[in-house]
Amino acid sequence: MKLCVVAVGQRVPAWAEAAWDDYAKRFPPELKVELKAIKTEPRAGGKTAAQAMAAERQRIEAALPKSAHVVVLDERGTALGTTALAERLTHWQSLGQDVALLIGGPDGLDPALRQSAHERIRLSDLTLPHAMVRVLLVEQLYRAWSLNAGHPYHRA
Repeated sequence: MKLCVVAVGQRVPAWAEAAWDDYAKRFPPELKVELKAIKTEPRAGGKTAAQAMAAERQRIEAALPKSAHVVVLDERGTALGTTALAERLTHWQSLGQDVALLIGGPDGLDPALRQSAHERIRLSDLTLPHAMVRVLLVEQLYRAWSLNAGHPYHRA
């Protein structure tokens, strides 16, 4: 199974890239994590937020693994603690298909994309910078895996 994080935005600070790489390499061979960075649609030139999100939606959909279970990160999604995320990860692994976790751009994700997702979750009640969301997500996915595997990384 592969966890594919599809994130709008191609430029992140070096510290965020380094942190992502550090956590991504820790996953076991049977649970690979991949990042697909999607170009942010320019907001200049008279485009509305809805038009920009629609253009980003097309790029996101093109990047999704075939038949993936789609999970949207959304401030209105279900809040999960670490144990609940570990349970979700176990469920996702039981599906026998890749899982795509979507992180939106400056205005979020296109409403149609949010609605078509299999699940909507939120990482925090706080508003976080996009680079931080990537790092937080990959760390929490690793923590969920380590909890399920009985690995000592997670200490409750």
